[in-house]
Amino acid sequence: MDQVYVTVSSKGQLVIPAEFRASMGIEAGTRISIREEGGELRLRPETLASKLRLIDELRGCTAGGASMTDELLEDRRRERALELAKDGF
Repeated sequence: MDQVYVTVSSKGQLVIPAEFRASMGIEAGTRISIREEGGELRLRPETLASKLRLIDELRGCTAGGASMTDELLEDRRRERALELAKDGF
């Protein structure tokens, strides 16, 4: 979609054009989160589709790293070996 300009009303309201609402699944009553990021306002509809899109974007972001469980278990094994050695086993 091309860039579209809207005007803020005296009450601080703005109208999201129909083509954007349709493409983003925004309907009457849809919650929209707003945050400032780098001097810009970012709007994100809190719809099921947007949440699923976020999950897809995050999928795999921690892949490839060491498992914290494996690291904790290895630390515990080393501690136990030291304890046993200290006790003469």
